[in-house]
Amino acid sequence: MHIPEPVAATREETFAGLSYRVRGELVPELQIEVGPAGVMFEHHVLLWKQTGVNVELKKLPGAVKRKIAGLDFFVTKTSGAGHIAFSRDSAGQCVPIHLSHGEGIDVREHQFLAATDNLDYGFERVKGISNMLRGGSGFFVDKFRASDGDAIVWLHGHGNVFEVQLGPGEQIDVEAGSWLFKDPTVNLEAVTMGLKSGMFGGGGKLTFNRFTGPGRLAIQTMFISPYEAQESGGGNGGDGESLAAGGVAGAIVSGLLKG
Repeated sequence: MHIPEPVAATREETFAGLSYRVRGELVPELQIEVGPAGVMFEHHVLLWKQTGVNVELKKLPGAVKRKIAGLDFFVTKTSGAGHIAFSRDSAGQCVPIHLSHGEGIDVREHQFLAATDNLDYGFERVKGISNMLRGGSGFFVDKFRASDGDAIVWLHGHGNVFEVQLGPGEQIDVEAGSWLFKDPTVNLEAVTMGLKSGMFGGGGKLTFNRFTGPGRLAIQTMFISPYEAQESGGGNGGDGESLAAGGVAGAIVSGLLKG
């Protein structure tokens, strides 16, 4: 297996009818020129826009299930023409994912920055208490699919982002909060390893996410839990409903984490 390699910083590209630029180093800004081809995004990541660009709500499918899960069931989308820019309130790297028609990508919840408006945007529950406790918001995974032509998903990776291409059957263990995205063909499971300190010593446990190829996997070097952002008033969350701690499932997980 090849070891994960740094993802090169993208500066300026055109794809799926949109031109975009990534500017800045520590907390990067994503700037997009929109027009007939618009973008959707979470409202709290908007940094600035030209006045000719309007924003409006877009309802996502499966509203009841998303609300129970503590996920957003509305996002914001653009109309009109001009430039608009986004950023998240943490040091990191903006990673664009170009999807040809029919392709998809699985993304850690709350790492989505923006996406073209022609994508199918759903979610999947990751079963297992290990993912709930060790992975923070890893209880759910955002799923994007380019069902209506070529599309782009822009992600914010906390810290630096590395990518590895797994061959069929190849595996890698990743700290449960540190994966960013994966191809749908890559399988994810929680693995717990017992730790012992001698014959009469106590033990502990480490929990990893084990990924099995084939396909791409991206790893981020820093993980910010949505629960921490909510408690500290950090900028990743806005109001509580924007965080995984919202809703019935989020309340259960939040209680488990706080003890």
